[in-house]
Amino acid sequence: MTDKIITAALLIIGNEILSGRTTDANLSYLGSELNKIGIRMKHTRIIADDEQSIIDNLNELRPRFDYVFTTGGIGPTHDDITCEAVAKAFALPFGPNRDAIQMLSEHYHKNDLTAARMRMANTPNGAILLDNPVSRAPGFQVENVFVLPGVPVIMQAIFEGFRHRLKGGEEMLSTTLTCDLPEGRLAESLALIQNRYADVEIGSYPYIRLGKMGVSVVLRHTDQTCVDLVAGDVRQAIVDLKGNIF
Repeated sequence: MTDKIITAALLIIGNEILSGRTTDANLSYLGSELNKIGIRMKHTRIIADDEQSIIDNLNELRPRFDYVFTTGGIGPTHDDITCEAVAKAFALPFGPNRDAIQMLSEHYHKNDLTAARMRMANTPNGAILLDNPVSRAPGFQVENVFVLPGVPVIMQAIFEGFRHRLKGGEEMLSTTLTCDLPEGRLAESLALIQNRYADVEIGSYPYIRLGKMGVSVVLRHTDQTCVDLVAGDVRQAIVDLKGNIF
């Protein structure tokens, strides 16, 4: 563990996400699980299955963040181009990985080990394989970039296998206060509180339930004492405005 703030970015790759045919579930999982080990998800992008876009975005993100995760585009079909694009981003040779071939050979019957499936054994030269206990086709790591599949259950299984290797800082703690005040009524008070506690994240999230407006206030900091202190001020502000806290 370190006092340094450890950051991460996520590059979600897939035309099916952009078209709305598939709903991404990986951001919420990775954001939550990374926070538990003290890594803060600070940035995410959704991009198409386009080689140059993958290369450009990856090369922009990897110097800016401690970790970069990609999801999607590492399967057996023609539009699964992420792996080769990652190799090009790092200017590395790309081709069959002996250990990945062994993994696939042990998993599939010889007659089922098609040329398309063998594409999943191609990685950048020197990549560190990430074990896939579900379908055996591995993800991989190159420097601070972790390349993962888009299928949530497989992505999560692979992540659980290497999460212990990630170096984190302090976990971001949070408290949520939900009240029946409209966001606009509480906004000025929250701004004043935020000015007093600049290092505590204060998020305001309005909602409508049964035709009535309200707001949930989320407070985040690595020190629970700070969170509790600010929560006390927010509670008092809500009470002063004649609001009810749920």
